[in-house]
Amino acid sequence: MTNPYVPILVLMGIAAVLALGGLGASAILGPRRYNRAKLEAYECGIDPTPHAVGHGRFPVKYYLVAMSFIIFDIEVVFMYPWAVTFGELAVFGAVAMVTFLALITVPFVYEWRRGGFEWD
Repeated sequence: MTNPYVPILVLMGIAAVLALGGLGASAILGPRRYNRAKLEAYECGIDPTPHAVGHGRFPVKYYLVAMSFIIFDIEVVFMYPWAVTFGELAVFGAVAMVTFLALITVPFVYEWRRGGFEWD
């Protein structure tokens, strides 16, 4: 009888070989001609001008909106399977979800305090 974790370990090994193989192949086969445009930071295709407000940087609210999307997206991804199997999980599932919601509340409160939900 084989160990039930062997297929998972084999899959992880294959994934690691493919990832490292891709990185190695790109390092060996990739072009090495760097120019000024390739070495500059890329932010959504807009060339920052020297006299832009904030020196061409995005406002913090842009990142706070992205963070709120990630927070709520992760919350939904974990709450849906929990809601489907709520009856089978009993007390352990309730405690685990309360712990998860407490942990997910920390970045939510941080964003709220930083003004991420205030639209100008």
